[in-house]
Amino acid sequence: MAPVRSYTNWNSRTTDEEEQIEPYRKYFFICEGANTETWYFKKLIDIRKELNIHPLIDIRLLEKTEGDRDISFPRRLIEFAENQKENPEIAFDKERDKMIVVFDGDIFEEKVLDYDELVVEGEKNNILAVSNPAFELFLLLHYENSYEDDIEPNAEQIIQNEKDGHQTFIYKLLLARTGINPKKNSAIGELAKNIGIAIEQEKKINEDIHQCKGQITCNIGRIIDEIRKDDGKECKLK
Repeated sequence: MAPVRSYTNWNSRTTDEEEQIEPYRKYFFICEGANTETWYFKKLIDIRKELNIHPLIDIRLLEKTEGDRDISFPRRLIEFAENQKENPEIAFDKERDKMIVVFDGDIFEEKVLDYDELVVEGEKNNILAVSNPAFELFLLLHYENSYEDDIEPNAEQIIQNEKDGHQTFIYKLLLARTGINPKKNSAIGELAKNIGIAIEQEKKINEDIHQCKGQITCNIGRIIDEIRKDDGKECKLK
């Protein structure tokens, strides 16, 4: 098994004299993409205090390395997540901790037919975070009125998400908003500061990943919102 990097700022201490405590629950994110998603979730982790994440709740990004770096197919991502639960280095507690697998839905619109089966299997032991067509949709939601201005008027083109050269339609919409190449510029991660906007904008589209086919869909904001509400007692995310 290739090594995996675990990114967290859990219990960052200002002095060595401060007591080290352990989190009650850890949320692990495993993502399809190697750049855009990584930059976003690292920034989200960095600003956990500003987001009022409970002190006993830890958020971690598991970064794929070496031969695992190119794992992107959703079924393989879920298998990778299951394998990491047995990795002693990340200390996954099966009773308390949660594994969140982040992937795009566009592949199921185009050529893969087993989406419903994948969701049933994947949700048995994990939380699935899906954007249809792609993660760029979730990033677009971080802008005020993005649903009314960008998403609703272009709904059909977004779900088709055809390529113009190497750029998909949703990619170009995001690029027009940000002026940033989300695949090459780590500054895209700064959008995490607007997660509150994204959570509210996301409520205007379909958040039910079981009804994802043919619909603009995203549930990542809802998942992050539930993590923010986790007080270390009962987790509502299953």
